[in-house]
Amino acid sequence: MTLAGFAVAPGEVIRVPSSGYTIGTELLAPPGGVSIEENALGEGYEVLVLYASTERVTLKYTREDNVVIGYTLHIENICVEPNLLSLYQYWNNRGRGNLPALRAGQGVGRARSAEIQVAIRDCGSFMDPRSRKDWWQGR
Repeated sequence: MTLAGFAVAPGEVIRVPSSGYTIGTELLAPPGGVSIEENALGEGYEVLVLYASTERVTLKYTREDNVVIGYTLHIENICVEPNLLSLYQYWNNRGRGNLPALRAGQGVGRARSAEIQVAIRDCGSFMDPRSRKDWWQGR
């Protein structure tokens, strides 16, 4: 299995899963003032936003702009947070020299219905997202 559906409450905030790793502490924000709401954890950033649309987001747990190295998380059937989507579009339209970075626990959007879909990659290969032992210990 490569894509799993998870029951959620419609409108529930979908948050960045914690990995315990950091990709840095510098906020990547454009000079135009689009910002992302910060959480209060005070920890470093854990993911880059490799892709965002109104209904899906792809998060990467390393700083490379690809899915070849490290873990990548694909989340479908969400309403991506509008400021996050704007920030992603800003950097994507300017050549992807920077990408938005998020912290563990930070909201990426809200569930569009009673189910979201999740796929996980490691070094490009899809993994089984059903493994609670490996992926979803806090839920």
